[in-house]
Amino acid sequence: MDKLHMNRIITTIVLTAVFGAALAPRRVSAQGLDPTDLLKPARNTWPTYNGDYSGRRHSPLSQINQSNIQQLSLAWVLPLQSVVLKSTPLQVNGILYFTTPDNVWAADARNGRVIWHYFRESKGDHIGHRGVAMYKDWLYFETPDCHLISLEAKNGHVRWDIELADPKLGYFSTMAPLVVRDHVIAGVSGDVTDIPGFLTAIDPATGKVQWRWDTEPKPGEPGAETWPQGTDAASHGGGMTWMTGTYDPSVDLIYWGIGNPNPVLNGDIRKGDNLYTCSIVALNPNTGKLAWHFQPSPHDTHDWDAVQTPVLFDDEYNGVHRKLLAQASRNGYFFVLDRTTGEHILTSPFIPTNWAKGIDSRGEPIPNAEKEPKPDGVLVSPGSDGATNWMAPSFDPKSGLFFVSSRRIWSIFYMTADGKPEGWAGRDRNLWANSILEAIDYLTGKVRWQHELGDGEGVAGILTTDGGLLFTADNTDNLLALDPLTGKTLWHVPMNARMESSPLTYELDGRQYVLTLIGNVVYAWALPAGGRT
Repeated sequence: MDKLHMNRIITTIVLTAVFGAALAPRRVSAQGLDPTDLLKPARNTWPTYNGDYSGRRHSPLSQINQSNIQQLSLAWVLPLQSVVLKSTPLQVNGILYFTTPDNVWAADARNGRVIWHYFRESKGDHIGHRGVAMYKDWLYFETPDCHLISLEAKNGHVRWDIELADPKLGYFSTMAPLVVRDHVIAGVSGDVTDIPGFLTAIDPATGKVQWRWDTEPKPGEPGAETWPQGTDAASHGGGMTWMTGTYDPSVDLIYWGIGNPNPVLNGDIRKGDNLYTCSIVALNPNTGKLAWHFQPSPHDTHDWDAVQTPVLFDDEYNGVHRKLLAQASRNGYFFVLDRTTGEHILTSPFIPTNWAKGIDSRGEPIPNAEKEPKPDGVLVSPGSDGATNWMAPSFDPKSGLFFVSSRRIWSIFYMTADGKPEGWAGRDRNLWANSILEAIDYLTGKVRWQHELGDGEGVAGILTTDGGLLFTADNTDNLLALDPLTGKTLWHVPMNARMESSPLTYELDGRQYVLTLIGNVVYAWALPAGGRT
């Protein structure tokens, strides 16, 4: 981007901050969400965390495309107080809804003007927040002290407030819930060693619990045999449900990634595969009953949550129609499954890994005991922060490519003499890391191309569109538009802050916007009036 273009961006931000136009609350009547919008590709709306139920983060919009991307410029900006925005906004009927751990905002999607702001001070871990869910005229917001709050979408007023789990036990919440018909699916987070994870379904009208599915089975239930028998290890086993899942209405199943077991690095006191931690699970949304599971990291001892998005798409292979689920997992492996049955189709590493001895008959990696933490340390790839993490992937149905923000990362994992984890196995203490954006061919698992993102650990998610564009950001604070077929940079602009969320796009009044949350500012990008076709 040239200097003149960048100066225009800076001028827009300064004028917005000085005159406060974007921050002046105004009363605009918000309309409710038509539930059928959740079943359609996102065009004039972005009604759920991933845009639609599939988790593809791919838009059919093409007004902004490879032929005019160089004309892309700021439509409006919304600077906020000193917060880092990590959520993906919803956009429904021209209104944006976005969050930080204690805050929800509604803003006009055409100009960024704030309509209302909800604030609730809470205790608990404020590591970040992914966003809200919407059902008709109501929003659903999880808090750092593990409450689920329902708000009136038109004004931010509280309808009801329930506690999902006791924050005094170490529970907190970061995820955006998922609405499936008249169920609000919510989950929990936690980083201590003595609490189990779960998913729960809540009645959107009343706040009543409809069902709860625990991520560790109770004695006598299927999967209980994968924990030490005669102990209570499973009841303290972790398995948090950090991120938002996906849903296939054709088979009526929700798909969720489950977090790591506890104690995190010490596997000696929890011998076995430790189901259903580090697993992808399929559940009935009406009952919470488990339909199938697949475990990317059996008996995990490296903090490799399998909570990355389960992405859904269909294909034809050898004349057979297949319903597929793909996940690029934190452990460095890419998996493709039959989402109806959970049957394994493909397993392939997408970065160099050294922790598995091979792949078993189920398609699950076989952990190498020699790579478990040791008193004198052991070198492992990927490190504990993972080959990827919460950053949203994308799947482009036109190219058949799966895109993931990944990391080449090495750590030394230590175990102290008393069997507790310590030191360099912890986050941010890796030996070395750099980041790449990768395009994976889901038919073969081969990496088609790589785009270097810079030293350190990338944190930006991905959006692809029918305009032949892939939007993301690199580690030197550049916002990028790439060619999804080649990884070539088509457009970039320095933003002077990291993007720790994922882009989205929508069309209003015949104009396509691309929204990026970077640092503490919401940026809306569009073509100038003369550049639209």
